Amino acid sequence: MQEYQIKRGYTKKLAESMVQGLRDQFGVEPRLTEDGHCVISYGALQRLEVWAGAGGKTLFVHTESDASVDDETILDTNRRFRNYLQQVTGYTAKERAKKAQQAVKGED
Repeated sequence: MQEYQIKRGYTKKLAESMVQGLRDQFGVEPRLTEDGHCVISYGALQRLEVWAGAGGKTLFVHTESDASVDDETILDTNRRFRNYLQQVTGYTAKERAKKAQQAVKGED
């Protein structure tokens, strides 16, 4: 499971953007669980589950991969996943990596 910070201004509509981002980037309708989690299956992801953290300032993501798919499917799925994270969190891949490094340094 991964936790991603949400950029200021993106937190107000996090629940909406989680669902809409899955529709936009993966072209599938997510299944909503009773506890507010959104779940899809797409390409190299057997399961992608996302939910908002307490206060709506973080996004939690749990993935289960399917290693039996071809390389092209893996690349397409990874690209869509990165685009999804950028759409929902407001941060690019480079910015998310920097935030993750800062979080680890802060725990020391």
